[in-house]
Amino acid sequence: MARIDTLESLRAVYGQPSKRVIDKQLSRLDPHCRTFISLSPFCVLATQGADGLGDATPRGEHPGFVAVLNDNTLALPDRPGNNRLDTLSNIIANPAVGILFMIPGFSETLRVNGTADIRDDEDLKARFPINGRLPATVLVVHVREAYLHCAKAFMRSKLWDPSSQVERSRMPPLGQIIKEQIADEAPAISEEQMQEIYARTMY
Repeated sequence: MARIDTLESLRAVYGQPSKRVIDKQLSRLDPHCRTFISLSPFCVLATQGADGLGDATPRGEHPGFVAVLNDNTLALPDRPGNNRLDTLSNIIANPAVGILFMIPGFSETLRVNGTADIRDDEDLKARFPINGRLPATVLVVHVREAYLHCAKAFMRSKLWDPSSQVERSRMPPLGQIIKEQIADEAPAISEEQMQEIYARTMY
């Protein structure tokens, strides 16, 4: 086994992509991309920090929670989380972002790459009220690339197939996992308590 560390050796293994694969990459959001985003309740947002490490975080809400402002601009509200601020800190260090949009039941995904600004404009935040509360900030994403990704990964994984769902009991509740990971002597947070925390802090 040899380490592959040049583009030439990498292409020697995989060959060249087809013209169709290259040509499907757009520099803007066309009507199909806009529709896909409007139907998507979930995406994965990828960033890279000043330390060079990549990070990917899930974001989800109602379908279309990411707003298309125009053909080259998206707006993504930031809802309450754990205040680690990994993603936002990364964007301050390096504005490059990648977003993978998913739609339940669709095996295709939409990939969007570009750069992002963190904004707290009142008129922008006012576009995203939930239960009378506004996001603390909004990510404005300047789209450089957009393309639909084929279904192979979802077909292989059977992600949407009900028969492939795993019983939650295969792993301990999150509260117990965290207790063991940090060697905390306090009682583990029960699943009921965790659900109460989610309900209280969701928005």
